[in-house]
Amino acid sequence: MSSQPIQISWKGNKQFLATSSAGHKVLMDGPPSAGGLDAGTRPMEMLLMGLAGCASFDVVTILQKKKANLISLDVNVTATRKDQIPAVFEHIVLAFKISASGVSEVAVEKAVNLSLDKYCSVAAMLRAAGVEIEANVTFIEE
Repeated sequence: MSSQPIQISWKGNKQFLATSSAGHKVLMDGPPSAGGLDAGTRPMEMLLMGLAGCASFDVVTILQKKKANLISLDVNVTATRKDQIPAVFEHIVLAFKISASGVSEVAVEKAVNLSLDKYCSVAAMLRAAGVEIEANVTFIEE
């Protein structure tokens, strides 16, 4: 299965406009210390956003199948990178905060683990590259 094309256009300085195959746009930029204007998301941050988005999509899907009444889902992502070039990710922590009713804490934790261990392609790709991924779940029963 091949992916649809993504377009990257240089916009001056260290800014690049990414356009998805569906036409959605994201501005990427670097910090001033690297010649950027800090006007957009860093490419490595986009990887973390992709991981959290992929996992969150799965968790919502799993909880909806369990007929849970999902009220909110937030994820804070932190990561450490190697102190060398290339500065790849070594360890990523996803801290999920999920508020729901009609579902147990065990079921919510299982949904997060299923996503990261089985369904999320981004997590699988990062793990294949040697990145350790950890998840913490705070469940608020409404």
